[in-house]
Amino acid sequence: MRKVRPALLKGFDQEFLPQEQLQFNALLELIRRNFERFGFLPLETPSAERIEVLTSKGGAEKEIYALSRLAADEDDEAAAKGALRFDLTVPLARYVAMRERELAFPFRRYQIQRVWRGENPQVKRGRFREFYQCDIDVINRETLSYLAEAEIPSVIYSVFREMAIGDFVIRINNRKVLKGILQHFNIADGSATPILRALDKIEKEEKAAVLAELERNGVAAKSATELYQIISTRRQTNEALALLTDLAYANETFVQGVAELGKIVEAIRQFGVPEGAFAIDLGVVRGLDYYTGTIYETTLVAHPDIGSICSGGRYDDLASYFTSTRLPGVGISIGLSRLFARLKEAHLLQPLVRTPAEVLVTTLAPESLEHYLRIAARLRAEDVNTEVYLERAKIGKQFEYANKKGFRVAITAGPDEFARGTVKIKNLATQAESDVAAGEIIPTVKSMLNTKVH
Repeated sequence: MRKVRPALLKGFDQEFLPQEQLQFNALLELIRRNFERFGFLPLETPSAERIEVLTSKGGAEKEIYALSRLAADEDDEAAAKGALRFDLTVPLARYVAMRERELAFPFRRYQIQRVWRGENPQVKRGRFREFYQCDIDVINRETLSYLAEAEIPSVIYSVFREMAIGDFVIRINNRKVLKGILQHFNIADGSATPILRALDKIEKEEKAAVLAELERNGVAAKSATELYQIISTRRQTNEALALLTDLAYANETFVQGVAELGKIVEAIRQFGVPEGAFAIDLGVVRGLDYYTGTIYETTLVAHPDIGSICSGGRYDDLASYFTSTRLPGVGISIGLSRLFARLKEAHLLQPLVRTPAEVLVTTLAPESLEHYLRIAARLRAEDVNTEVYLERAKIGKQFEYANKKGFRVAITAGPDEFARGTVKIKNLATQAESDVAAGEIIPTVKSMLNTKVH
């Protein structure tokens, strides 16, 4: 029989050992718990959408994976018209447009699913072609209060505070401010997109490369330098507001954007987000075309090299391709796969409070199987995760298995112990072992599990 070399596709190669998967799942559950704490409801959409839906607004075709089968019929609709979603926001817009009569508005949803994007994979930077996104969005009919934009940072603050991965800053800006600045430099709206995309590279590329790209897109050298200076300089929130007030560019877009940014800042403070956890940053640009107001990016203070750990913004016309109803919204996305990879690399992942591998009941005497199963059943009834070792093996091999899998407690008993009505309970972290009466198994095990090992 011909052997096939076990290998993964580049960009589709993020898979974990069980203990790492447990840590990933713990982060996912933490995010889900915080989203629901703020009243967001769960939603899932299909992995594949119609191509015209995905490309309706802001979708880069070269990054979208089309569907095909190795042997497809000519009339296979999915192969001819389908593609994998590249984010969760465009499918959301399609979903709301299809179901707007059934939904309660403002519609607050969270969505935690995989997406696929044909980017250049960079494992060390946590960039993959298949990855999890964790999104929240608030969508309303016709109008959406600025308070929804201000609430988003409070949700993100709750998530990352509980995640305990170090100090972080939710950096905010307003797309109208950016467009107003461009108008001041006589850059027309039709030419704004490539300019904004160039400015979005300020933290990723050298100054000379960004300036060269600005000039290639029609910005005069002097204006490009001035524009770069305004956008790239980091300031405190009040300093940024003061600068924008001093610039006083005389165009309606800029004036409106500065006013919105000031209101958002004040409301974020009312939502209880500490001053050190958010800041205005004019360098936050966000490359996608559909953002129209507030935009967000979040970075770790001690690890700026990790880059943005979540991002998003306000959009006013995302669903206009699907319905005549105006459905403005605001949302933010945590790229969990990328975040997990970078946190693991930086040794910032918190140890698990609890894992499925808590107690192992070893088996010394096959004829006593019923006793072992009864012990395990009693522990499970008390919400203690318990496994029984069911293979024939020497006790040394069973302990080796327990240590490799990460069990915290092992219970051992043979005919002698059962005759005395006792078992041996071993703390696998400290290697301390004691004889315990059968009636004391549950309180003894619970006490061990509640003791933190340093």
